Amino acid sequence: MRWIVRLIGLVVILVLVAVAAIFLIPTERIANLAARQFEAATGRALTISGSVSPTIWPSLGARIDGVTLANMAGSDAGPMLVAQSVDVGVGLSALIGGDLAVQRFEVNQPQIILERDASGRGNWVFDGLGAADADPVQTSGGMPAISLDRAVITGASLRYIDHAAGTDITIDGVDIDLTMPDAAGPANLSMTAQRGGQQGRIEASVGSVVGLLAGDVVAISATLGAEGSEASFNGRAGLQPLAAEGRIELTASRLAPALALAGISGAEPLPEAARPLSAGGQVTLAPAGSVHLRSGVIGVGSNRINAALDLTFDGDRPNLTGEIGADTLDLRAFTAGGDAEAPAAPAQTGGTGWPSDRIDASALALLDARVGLTLGPVQTGIADLDAVRGALVIDRSRMVLELAEVRAFEGTLAGELVANNRSGLSVGGVMRLRDVQLLPLLEQAADFERLAGLASLDVQFLGSGQSVDAIMHSLSGAGRWDFTAGEIIGFDLAGMLRNLDMSYVGEGNRTVFESLTGSYTMQGGVLSNEDMALDASVVTVAGNGTIDLGEQTMEYRVTPEAMRDADTGEALRVPLLITGPWAAPRFRLDIEGIAEQRLEEERARLEARAREEADRLEAEARARVQQRIEDELDITVEDGQSIEDAARQGLEDEVRSRLERLLGGGGDTAPAPEAAPAE
Repeated sequence: MRWIVRLIGLVVILVLVAVAAIFLIPTERIANLAARQFEAATGRALTISGSVSPTIWPSLGARIDGVTLANMAGSDAGPMLVAQSVDVGVGLSALIGGDLAVQRFEVNQPQIILERDASGRGNWVFDGLGAADADPVQTSGGMPAISLDRAVITGASLRYIDHAAGTDITIDGVDIDLTMPDAAGPANLSMTAQRGGQQGRIEASVGSVVGLLAGDVVAISATLGAEGSEASFNGRAGLQPLAAEGRIELTASRLAPALALAGISGAEPLPEAARPLSAGGQVTLAPAGSVHLRSGVIGVGSNRINAALDLTFDGDRPNLTGEIGADTLDLRAFTAGGDAEAPAAPAQTGGTGWPSDRIDASALALLDARVGLTLGPVQTGIADLDAVRGALVIDRSRMVLELAEVRAFEGTLAGELVANNRSGLSVGGVMRLRDVQLLPLLEQAADFERLAGLASLDVQFLGSGQSVDAIMHSLSGAGRWDFTAGEIIGFDLAGMLRNLDMSYVGEGNRTVFESLTGSYTMQGGVLSNEDMALDASVVTVAGNGTIDLGEQTMEYRVTPEAMRDADTGEALRVPLLITGPWAAPRFRLDIEGIAEQRLEEERARLEARAREEADRLEAEARARVQQRIEDELDITVEDGQSIEDAARQGLEDEVRSRLERLLGGGGDTAPAPEAAPAE
């Protein structure tokens, strides 16, 4: 609107020329003289290539053909204004009194260029006209006060160039209707424009154009609309410095027409579940250029989200901070399981391959952000969450969803999910699940009702690539699961193994287990597990194998083991192979595994018998050797005594005995032999 007022001031001299033409003054000569004076006053060339004709009806004025206004110095975009014709009508009585009351101002099919240079100066600012220190009603050049009953611009082509922001936008089919009955009073603007096959409209009112141009803060209301959407602002604003505060409102059932007006083409981005989209709140545009939203309410379908946000522009990128919260969220309409009446979209899994469309993550570079999240119960359509507390952080094209605490299914979830587009797209995360009830979780998430218990899970993963397919083929990481105090519902594994009867699978049957544990690693999109273990009172299960996440296939071996005889410890093992695409896996007995198992058992029995026989023969040989040594050495091996010890003991006893006999036969103290009896 400001540039329109500027242009009106430019034609004031032309109006005087037109009035003079009524009195038969040479119009072309006066027009050329006025153009030279205008150029001397503003530094801009004003060229009139056509004729200047006086008009009397419907108001006193003139019609000027072929008007061209030069652009600011240094611009290579062409003239600021090129118009086929300009019709001006003025009030004679006001003109005689020294004022200029423009009753009619019509510009037909103009080409208008609005341009800002790298320093932020606009070409609508003229030296000597409308300067910051000039009287907005009476300019420094002695121009009369201007009022405008009505100004009409039809069929205009409007091009906006901002060298500082790097934008260049052209809008065709611009129609403008402006009224300003009092130069110091309010003004009303109505504008329509066409772009991308769509039409937009603007309705605005300004409390005082003069005050706005003079740097005052004035009341402003505006409504912007396109097919299917409308936005409004009611408050006040000022231009020096640029600032505003007031309430904004937005409602939209479609966004594609508005985006086409902004130069963004494509399919409708607003899903049916998000309609109607609405937003409202108290917004402030601070003089420093920051934008602040308070008491914000965002409506997405039936959901209402509260927001308090601040957007600043003092860094390398815009920076968004604040808090977002909601008492409840229902996201079921956005998920495959959200609408019970609508067919679920086919899943991109099960051997059909992952999507290979290129992921455009360039939006992560638009701004930096740290927005806190506090949500009440959330119905996702996959799993219902009791509460969510976390934050969304974006830093130089790296986005992190921080989950400080998610409460669901009587347990907790914490961790973070990362999307990094600094040097190619990569995704990763670390998640910790603790003491979650498995049965309700699996019922909601996978419609699976055969596993109950308490679950704890640790997950760490990283993948890279510009498509889902590439990411899934590159996944690496590790994790562990621990399920306790649970049961497999509808499946009596021990009974089936003992009786080799599949009737033990069905309603009413179950396998109670104390624990189900395991760990895994991932590399190149392949998950490997070697230690899956289920522990129950009468049955155990071991598992190992691989799951190719990229190719959506698996090769896994499960070995249940049931005790047949609690006294002998004899067990029945039936290895089972699960192979093929995970959407339709093939189950078959591992015959080779069974044969190997039986061979291993037979080998173990033979080895045990051989060891027993070897031990028996060794014991007999030892006994014979020991008996011979005892006989030859005249010793006796006591229980628990080795042959060496017994031999040593025998030798010691023999030596001691001989020493005693030797000492007893030659000593003085030995008793004398008795005399023989007399005959």
